[in-house]
Amino acid sequence: MDKVEIPAHDALPLDAIAPGVLGLRIVFVNVFGISHPNGEWTLIDAGLPLSAHRIKSWAQEFFSSAPNAIVLTHGHFDHVSEAKELADHWNVPIYAHPHEFPYLTGQQSYPAPDWKAGGGSMSLLSPTLPKGPVDLGSRLRPLPGDGSEVPVMPGWTLLRTPGHTPGHCSFYRAEDDVLLVGDAFCTTKPESFFEAALAQHTELHGPPAYFTSDWQAAKASVRRLAALEPRIVAPGHGKPLTGPDVPAALYKLAADFDRIAVPDDQKS
Repeated sequence: MDKVEIPAHDALPLDAIAPGVLGLRIVFVNVFGISHPNGEWTLIDAGLPLSAHRIKSWAQEFFSSAPNAIVLTHGHFDHVSEAKELADHWNVPIYAHPHEFPYLTGQQSYPAPDWKAGGGSMSLLSPTLPKGPVDLGSRLRPLPGDGSEVPVMPGWTLLRTPGHTPGHCSFYRAEDDVLLVGDAFCTTKPESFFEAALAQHTELHGPPAYFTSDWQAAKASVRRLAALEPRIVAPGHGKPLTGPDVPAALYKLAADFDRIAVPDDQKS
C-alpha cells in the first residue's frame, strides 16, 4: 500500500471548505454541516460514540436552527454512532442508502474487519471496534436513486460509491464542483491512528482498508469520482483539499488503485 502526495497548501480549514460547507473533526473522523439557500441545513454523518454533545455545541455555534435531517454516507460506527441520539434531540429523520439498512435496523453486522490490512494501530485495533448492527428505528428513511438530487439537500446529487460498504454514498454539488466522499477514499492514512488523528499529512489513500468489503467496487467508485475532476474534496478522514493538484492526484489514485490502496492479502 502507498499514497499519492499532495502539496500542503492544497489543504482547507474545516470552517471554510466552500460556501455553505463546514466541517468538524472528531478525533479521526469528520462530520459536515451543509447550509442551503432556503435557510435550512443538513448534518452529514454523526460521529463517534460519545460525540453527541460536541456535535450539538458545534451546531449551536454555527447554525441558527436544528438541521432538516441527518444524512449518512454509510453506517460504520464512526459515522453513525450518535445518529439516533441527535435525531431524537432535533426530531429529524435519518437518511441512508437502502443497501445500508440491514446494518441500521438491527438485522445484520458488517463483516469482520481485516486486522492485517494496511498496517498501523487502527488496523490492529479494528477487531475491537464496533461493527453493529445499530437500530435507528422509525427515524430511518431511504436516500433516492443514484444520480438523483437529495430531497433534503437542494443542489446536491447522490452518487452511489459502493465498495467500502454496500450502500456507501458520496454527494456532489455541480454548481461549484464540491465533492463529499465519505470513506470512498481518504486524504490521510486511515490505518494509522497517528496519521488519521494527529498528523493528517495531505495525501490521498484508498478507503479504510480494515473495513472495506469489496475492493473491485471500491476501485470503480474512485474512478467514477476522479472523472468528476472535483474542485474541492471533503473526506470522512483527513483534511479537505482544493487546488489544481487535486484532480490529477485523484486520477493517479484511480489509475494505480490496486498498488496504492488494496492490501496485499486482497490482491488477486
